[in-house]
Amino acid sequence: MTRVAFFDTKPYDKVWFDRLSGEYGVEITYFESKLNERTASLAAGYEVACAFVNDTITEAVINELYEGGVRLLAMRCAGYNNIDFKAAFGKIHIVRVPAYSPYAVAEHAMALLLSVVRQTHHSYVRTREFNFSLNGLVGFDLHGKTIGVVGTGKIGKVFIDICKGFGMNVLAYDPYPDPKLEVTYCSFEELCRQSDIISLHCPLTEQSFHLINRNTISLMKDGVVLINTSRGALVESQALLEGIKSKKIGAAALDVYEEEGEVFYEDRSTTILDDDVLMLLISMPNVLVTSHQAFLTKEALHNIAQTTLGSIQSFASGDVMEHEICYQCDTCKKVTGQRCF
Repeated sequence: MTRVAFFDTKPYDKVWFDRLSGEYGVEITYFESKLNERTASLAAGYEVACAFVNDTITEAVINELYEGGVRLLAMRCAGYNNIDFKAAFGKIHIVRVPAYSPYAVAEHAMALLLSVVRQTHHSYVRTREFNFSLNGLVGFDLHGKTIGVVGTGKIGKVFIDICKGFGMNVLAYDPYPDPKLEVTYCSFEELCRQSDIISLHCPLTEQSFHLINRNTISLMKDGVVLINTSRGALVESQALLEGIKSKKIGAAALDVYEEEGEVFYEDRSTTILDDDVLMLLISMPNVLVTSHQAFLTKEALHNIAQTTLGSIQSFASGDVMEHEICYQCDTCKKVTGQRCF
């Protein structure tokens, strides 16, 4: 049996991992703590560490894991900007789950858009207090509006299909356009100028860091709606707050936030948040925030467990790991499809 130290465990993680682990010859020890410099020592004696999107995997963490015997870091998520790949190369293999369910994320993005545009989150609260007034709940039709989709990978494509079903005009920006996709590509600047709504579906890279900032917000239409279900640091939070306060941004719906690491996935209802920007964003009547839950469907959780356990099984057998990411082989850290060291 391959022993796995499983970090940042939540009850919903265990359902499919417990159900499938025996089939893949894996024995899991669950830790509620996030993987970071304080907790990496917990993985001593394990061959595999399994981590999540908000864990902090620095050079010090990599070294601690390696010295403790870990040779595979299995990320049960698509994102990997929280890993020091250079430190890991030659020591620890890294795999991820690149496509757990594009439908889960794309559908959540549309749910956020519909809610923030039609004020359903406000009307839900009102009716629970027996307030049936419609004042202040006026929205607008999505049909005929122009939506700019940033990133046309698996999730972006599903979201585009959903938008087309609503009768929306779709513009798209991607550094690597898909010539087979029936959509109008344009520059990011043009997308900002022309879109009534902008939805982000791209990874976080050096190039996309703070893609939404004061300069790009200034290009946008007055009253633009911004949706982000990708990575928090795509959006400069202070610039977003300023855009909302100035009414340049008409509404925003966020499933991610750039400083979410110590907040999202945790119950902070009895504490005072240290993040003033996040508190102000949440307090805005035209801002809707969910806690990085776009992935959270039964289908996605099953796929995450299946893909992660499959990678661990391949590692234990010495086989090629389909979803391995290698620092050395590709500066973009794309999946290599080979055992690299």
